[in-house]
Amino acid sequence: MKNTLIHCAAIAALTGFALAGGESWTSDFAAAKKQATESKHDLLIDFTGSDWCGWCIKLKDEVFNHDAFKDGVKDRFVLVEIDFPRDKSKLSEEIQSQNKELGEAFAVQGYPTIVLADAEGRPYAYTGYQPGGPEKYLEHLGELQSRKAARDEALEAAGKLDGAEQANALIAALDALQLDEAVIASRYPDLVERIKSADPDDSTGFAGKLAKQKRFADFQGKLQELAEKGEMDGAMALVNKMIDDGGLESEETLQLMMTRVLIHAEQGKLDEAIKALDAAKAFAPESPLMPEIEKFRKQLEESFKQKDNADAGEEG
Repeated sequence: MKNTLIHCAAIAALTGFALAGGESWTSDFAAAKKQATESKHDLLIDFTGSDWCGWCIKLKDEVFNHDAFKDGVKDRFVLVEIDFPRDKSKLSEEIQSQNKELGEAFAVQGYPTIVLADAEGRPYAYTGYQPGGPEKYLEHLGELQSRKAARDEALEAAGKLDGAEQANALIAALDALQLDEAVIASRYPDLVERIKSADPDDSTGFAGKLAKQKRFADFQGKLQELAEKGEMDGAMALVNKMIDDGGLESEETLQLMMTRVLIHAEQGKLDEAIKALDAAKAFAPESPLMPEIEKFRKQLEESFKQKDNADAGEEG
């Protein structure tokens, strides 16, 4: 028995199928896609925080660990666990890097996020924790799988059209999936190119919308890098350039103006932060965010007041 367990562990390590994730779950996305292609199954991808996320643990205990679920998915899905544990020693650096890339590619905002995708890794439905146990969850997954059939029918019908008419039909097929633009760009690149080719003048505005989204995503990535390094002057220069370059919606511009406020506050410059906040208010006085901005101003002033009092106390 001991040798058998060692042999199974060795096979799991070689194939990428992780025993820690539970029976038949893999942490190797490339291997999962290969298996899905060979078996003609879909992918069920669980973005989880296995050792800290309460709802993730609840979903696993109430659904994934039950034989009813395992039996119900074995002929339908290849199961993939993309884990973001607090204890990083659970994962190799390679898997950690893969998981970070997949989290970004699938625009995961919280945990658990369950993504249903075809064998190519193209998502067609997102869900999360659902009450009711394994049987209810399997029923829910069945309903979501019907979206793939509808997608494929719509794409096939679009292929019979030409020009902008085809582009509009392809866009409608993607719109029906209600996916984030970043997900469409990263997981449906073939369809993006088909749309661009069918509509080179971008009469649909689709290509422009994706380009704008990518620009903002790239900006946010660079801003985060600078913030993590503590390079606040560089972050401010990046924000100013983004605003000056234009091409943003008013709410996006307001968001960037409030980012200026946060950078000044991080630098301990209350006067500059207040000036930046007032500029944001003047830019969009009718924004529904105004009550929150006013509340933030009071919190900002109070925070600096407490800091000044604390500093004065230390000097005394």
